Amino acid sequence: MKSKARVKNFRQLVSGALALGLMACALQSVAATKNVSAKKWNAEELSQALANSSRPQADRDRDADRKPAQLMTFFGVQKGMTAIDVIGLDGYVTEVLSVTVGPNGKVYLQNGPAALQLRNGAVLKGIESRLANNRLPNVVRVDDNLPNPAVPANSVDVAITAMNLHDLIIRGGAPAATAFMKSVYTALKPGGVFGVVDHVGTETGDNAKLHRMTKQQAIDIAKESGFIVEAESDMLAHPADDHTKYVLDPSLRGKTDQFTLRLRKPT
Repeated sequence: MKSKARVKNFRQLVSGALALGLMACALQSVAATKNVSAKKWNAEELSQALANSSRPQADRDRDADRKPAQLMTFFGVQKGMTAIDVIGLDGYVTEVLSVTVGPNGKVYLQNGPAALQLRNGAVLKGIESRLANNRLPNVVRVDDNLPNPAVPANSVDVAITAMNLHDLIIRGGAPAATAFMKSVYTALKPGGVFGVVDHVGTETGDNAKLHRMTKQQAIDIAKESGFIVEAESDMLAHPADDHTKYVLDPSLRGKTDQFTLRLRKPT
């Protein structure tokens, strides 16, 4: 009888331990889910955060056309991430990223020497004004081309470049654009995202003169650089743009038809 009682007690102890273990696992799972949820934005919440008066009014005026909250959620930018605005010029996207990743995240604002001198030095002045008095403390300025030791390899969660890839093709053809993409690939963590936005061109148009490119060109270069083309979006489409005008034409500036690609570095 004593032997049976011991067996019964042992079974009860084992059952209790298993129940406690399962409960602990369940609690950990709930906590992990809450943690992930806390890091994620939805477009409406992020739109409200970006509407804050701490952002320059000129930036907020551009939001209706550039849809930064939708863009960030499409690219999967979350609080606490490390991001880079590649050829970020005076930093419109940089500041959007700064808000999105939050105080526990980091954003690199990267420009090569040539980009810094664009618009007769207005780009450089714009950067200095945006970052003056440490107003964006989670932003790190990188005034050089990638790859660069300031941005360690395999350290970035999300990279974005907006309206730049076509210029690389104009200046150096597909090889220059591929080298550029490979430098971003190196900076990204395995599984990291590269978001690409650019002005839509046509197969038969003079894209070099108009400062445009075809979406297929970008896709081909991305694949050549090792990326997976994971998704595309028409959120920045402008059907009124017939793709025959220069992108800075006064009748079109800020409202060009644009493609958006989400590329991913394989894990």
